[in-house]
Order: sequence, then C-alpha cells, then structure tokens
Amino acid sequence: MDQPQPPKIKKLDETVVNRIAAGEVIQRPSNALKELLENSLDAKSTSIQVTVKQGGLKLLQIQDNGTGIRKEDMEIVCERFTTSKLTQFEDLASIATFGFRGEALASISHVAHLTIITKTKTSPCAYRGSYIDSKLKDPIKACAGNQGTQIIAEDLFYNIPTRRKALKSPSEEYHKIAEVVSRYAVHNPHVGFTLKKQNENLAEIRTRPNSSHSEVIGNIYGNNIARELLAVEGTEDTFKLKVSGWVTNVNFSTKKMTFLLFINHRLVDSLAIKRMIEQVYSLYLPKGSFPFVYLSLCMDPKNVDVNVHPTKHEVHFLHEDTIIERVQSMLEKTLLGSNTSRVFYTQTKLPSFSTDPVSNKSKPDLDKTNDNTLLNPKIKSNSQNNVTPAYKMVRTDALEQKLDRFLSSNGAESNVGTNQSKYKRRDIKLSSVKDLRAEIEKARSSQLMSVFRKLSFVGCATPCLFLIQHDIKLYIVNLTYVLDQLSYQLLLHDFGNFGVFRFEEPISIKELLLLALDLPDSGWDPASGSKPEVAEAAAQFLATRADMLMDYFSLEIDADARLCTLPQVLGESCSMLMLDYVHCLKF
Repeated sequence: MDQPQPPKIKKLDETVVNRIAAGEVIQRPSNALKELLENSLDAKSTSIQVTVKQGGLKLLQIQDNGTGIRKEDMEIVCERFTTSKLTQFEDLASIATFGFRGEALASISHVAHLTIITKTKTSPCAYRGSYIDSKLKDPIKACAGNQGTQIIAEDLFYNIPTRRKALKSPSEEYHKIAEVVSRYAVHNPHVGFTLKKQNENLAEIRTRPNSSHSEVIGNIYGNNIARELLAVEGTEDTFKLKVSGWVTNVNFSTKKMTFLLFINHRLVDSLAIKRMIEQVYSLYLPKGSFPFVYLSLCMDPKNVDVNVHPTKHEVHFLHEDTIIERVQSMLEKTLLGSNTSRVFYTQTKLPSFSTDPVSNKSKPDLDKTNDNTLLNPKIKSNSQNNVTPAYKMVRTDALEQKLDRFLSSNGAESNVGTNQSKYKRRDIKLSSVKDLRAEIEKARSSQLMSVFRKLSFVGCATPCLFLIQHDIKLYIVNLTYVLDQLSYQLLLHDFGNFGVFRFEEPISIKELLLLALDLPDSGWDPASGSKPEVAEAAAQFLATRADMLMDYFSLEIDADARLCTLPQVLGESCSMLMLDYVHCLKF
C-alpha cells in the first residue's frame, strides 16, 4: 500500500501574503479609522473630520489639517514597512508616535480602493494619488486642496467577501466608529473632531479645538456625566509614572461601564485595570451599576512594549501589578474625598397645579401615629405568644400610604384645564401599533406586575435610583428605565385616544424651542443656523403636521404655530403628582 506523500511547501504569492497581513491589521472599519486617526494626530493636526457611508464599508473618509505628505513620498507611502517614525529596532524603546511599522495605509490599500489627497505648507498645490495593493494605479496628479491630508477608503473588504459578510450591520459598525472618535476626542481636547454620515448636514460628533477634557466629555457623553466628574491626578517617581483622568463620583451610576484607557497616549484595553476599577467602585455603587472612567497613564517608553498585536490595541509594560496598585490608590483617594458629600432626594409638596380635593378622613395621619401602628395591621402589638421574626415584619404598609396624600389639596384654580369628557375609545387598526402592543404583551412578567402593584415606596438613593419594598424584600429600581418603559407602554396603549390638557392661553412653539436650545445639552450647532432660525423652521414644520399630531397624540397646534394642548398620558392624578415631585437636599 502506497504511503501518502507530504504536500510540497510553496512560497505564497506576495499579494496573498499582504492580503492576509492586512486582514490582521484591519479587522473592521473602526480599526481602519483608528489607524488613520493616529496618523492625523502624528501629523500635528488640530482639526480632523470623518465622513462615513454604510458604517464605513462603502466609504471611510478622514480629512485633517496636519503637515501633509511630501510629493516625492507619495509613490511609496502605501508600501509596507515605509515610515517616517522609525529607522531601527532600538527606536521602539523610545517611540512616542502612534504609528511606527508603516502598515496602516498598506493594509487598507490591500482591502479597499484607496485615494490620498495631500498638501504640505510649502507646496504650491495639492497632489492626488490612487492606490491598489500598495501600488499607484495612475501617475500622481496636481489638484486643488487645503493643507493637510485627505484619505478616502472605498468598498472596504470588497475582495474578502467572507470578512464582509462576517461584519455586523452598518449601524453597528457606525456605532463602533463613533466610539473610536469619541475616545480620541476626549483624550485630545486641543483637536477639533467631527463625525458625520455622508450627505447629512448634522454631525453626530462635533468638538471644538482647544476645549477642556470635561467640556468634551459633556459634549459627547452628556452633561449629566460632566456634572459628576472628578479629576484624578498623581505621579510615581519610581516608575516615572504620571496618571491623569476624569471619573464620575459616587453619586453617579449607569447600567454599562464606559472605560477609556490611554497608555502613553495610545488607546488600549487592559482587563486587569478594568477589574481594578470595578472593584473600587463596588464599595460605593449598587450591584449592576457602573461609572464613567477616563484614565491616561504616561510612563517611560522603555518600560512599555507596544509591538504586541498588529492592531496595537494591546500593550505590555513592566511592573504591571505594582503600577496598577498605585493607580488604584490614587482612584480610591479621589473617591474617598467625594464620598463626604452625598445627594439624596425626598418628596415634598410644592405649590403648583391644583386638582380635585383629596379626602384624607379614612387615612391615618402618619406623623401622629405611634410605632406600633406602622406594623402590618394583621400583627397585634400586644401579642406575646406568637413572636414574628423581625426580618418578616413589613415596616411600611403600602395599603396605608397612598401617593394621593402627596398631591396638593388646595382649591386654587389651575392655569391648565383638563378635558374630562367621556368618549368611546377608538380602535386603532394600524398594524405597526398592533405589532408593538403584541411585543409588550408577549414579554410581560406576572411576577414584576405583582411587585409594582403591591410595592411600598421607601425613598430615593440617587437621582436615578430609588428603593421599594414588596413583602419582605427590598428592591433597588432604576427610575430612568422604569419611566422610559412606563411612558412607552402608555403611549402605545392610548395611541389615538389621549385625553388633553388645554392651556388657557396658547404657547408659542418657537419660544419653547428657543428655551430648549439655550440648554447646555440641546446639541445646537451654529453650522445649522442661528437659534431663532432653527426654532422658526422647526415650529413651521410642526405646524404643517398639526392634523396628524392632533389625531394621534392630542397635540393641538393652531395656524400661528402655537401649542394649545398636551396629551394626558399618565392620567390627571399622576400628572399633577409629577409636577409636585422632587426636592433636592445635600448633606
């Protein structure tokens, strides 16, 4: 019987080798963008604009105002291992730039149609070159252009269909691109970043040059985070370590951790540092709650190995455990100082809209009730034989204390009238609404319904978290999520059947929009026009949709673009309660 012969070893074609290498460096559009962003930052850019189409798969364009590329370098700029930042291997020990291998543009040219337009300060004009598989397709041409470099990558992974199919939806890829831009914008507040989709005027991300870290964080991640930020700073002379960053205090929490880590100004991941942060915050935040953390670690380049992974998202450094301990100590010190002041929220009655008087004759005055009456009525205080364990006692009975008692009971007339007329409920036959209602019905939980029907409100721990009691269990509830779901389900349930609150005097929609545009988190961009222009255009647009808004949402808008009614979503009692609700105490 013939023995099988070993296959012959052959040298791979250079095109195949380069395409395989490109697949390691450029794994998805966000990886390509990261490489291009770092090139722009290495070129001392102060303005970087990113434009994408179909999540970066159809088009990924980046334009900067950096130093540009010399005309004589254009021919080899996309060849592998051509770089201006490294001459010998020993230079890695002191490398301070992002790129150093000369693989980014080469890798992109092997998996996309690449075009480069660039102009240096001393050049009389810009030059344009198109590349495929690291080589120029046509001779370099002179063209008009501003100082800096514009790189256009089209049809990413057009020649690797399996990779293209393995990628997620364009919207998911766009989200990852936005994450990369957001992180570099936070770390480089002196640079103005812009991210938008092709053919759209409104930018998803827009930061101004020479901003502060906290301003950029507020711009991108929201002012609710920016208001709770604490500065982290520290040095460690032994390891030439400098730590800086911004973290949220113990009053803030969110469902998902946002963690930005830069080591020697390079965006990286570190599972060990992330675990350390989670451990520190676990002492202050409820389970399942997480902070916002941005940290920048600068250390001696000789102690950092950046040549670990083709994408450079991973680095190794000496004395890792000891350095992480030092960073943990700095973080704990920062949070400990903020923990001396905590914010709690309590309910109080405020003079506001009135409603029908609420009779309290059948309700006990809890302020005058002795301790025993706070127990469940079924438990007799003078019983000595059957002692109930303390952990089974229901200290606050939800059946005794109603939300009604927090409503204002004065008889003053309201500035807002409610439509109390009874009418036959319309049957909405829109298939889209019916499908959404069916989804809610399918996902409902009888256990959660029981908890919310029989809960006892305990109090607010933070602006977003409150405590409730059900039977002998204590729950912590995310108010933001609950209100979001409540409003969504009520809007679906009463779609086309809302009652109305009618204003005695209609309110100008333009004036309301001007007030909204003055808020810090309005997202207004001067490039979209002046505030009065934006408000006027939006008000007129809503006026053209007045019939639909009234029919579906009970929003009446008159011919002068004035708001006459609001939908009664929660019902009259709950709506009045929402107007009376929160008072903040700090101690």
